[in-house]
Amino acid sequence: MRIATWNVNSIGARLPRFLPWLEEAAPDVVAVQETKTATFPAADVEALGYEVAHAGDGRWNGVAILSRVGLSDVDTVHPGHPEPRLVSAQCGPLHVTSVYVPNGRAVDDPHYLYKLDWFATLRERLERFDPAQPLVLMGDFNVARTDDDVWDRSRFVGSTHVTPAERTAMDALVEWGLVDVVPRPGKGDRPFTYWDYRAGMFHKDMGMRIDYVLATPAVTVQDAWVDREARKGTGPSDHAPVVVDITL
Repeated sequence: MRIATWNVNSIGARLPRFLPWLEEAAPDVVAVQETKTATFPAADVEALGYEVAHAGDGRWNGVAILSRVGLSDVDTVHPGHPEPRLVSAQCGPLHVTSVYVPNGRAVDDPHYLYKLDWFATLRERLERFDPAQPLVLMGDFNVARTDDDVWDRSRFVGSTHVTPAERTAMDALVEWGLVDVVPRPGKGDRPFTYWDYRAGMFHKDMGMRIDYVLATPAVTVQDAWVDREARKGTGPSDHAPVVVDITL
């Protein structure tokens, strides 16, 4: 079984790239973030054999799950947080949650506290499940778990994404019973998933690992990689997909 997660940074803008990627990569389940639309182009992906669960309300945020192995028990509720940043569903034998965690903006911004509260609610939500069941939580977490997950730690001093509180919030998810599936290295020695559009940062591999696949031990990973090819060319997202081959 192949699963993937990708922050597409607008499904409308990325659809001409997204559909060929679906056909080539052939994932069974895809978690999508930052769709930036109220209406997902379901017909286009349904033509490729996927069912769609989407939560979105317009220009910002938006998450989806695409599955060609079944889609049931769809849930988009994240108590106390009305923005469309979470969707979960049962995809055949695997329970899947796609998340787009708030950015946090700046450490002294109210949005930073909102981000930490969003994480706390996500951790509480895990109590619905059994860590022995096949489950994956994947998406854009807007956190670099370790210093190795940023290209230069000194450039992030005093900023979000690397603060102890954010990393602790991520670690709390793992400690519940999840494994951080670390992809094999990409261009350099680290599997970055996001690169700013500016100053040729992608080509210099000046990136961050902020897109994650967290899985219960019932999910056996055969291989995991960052699809850098999807970040190349004309009009890419600033994120690349993370692709994972698994058995249950």
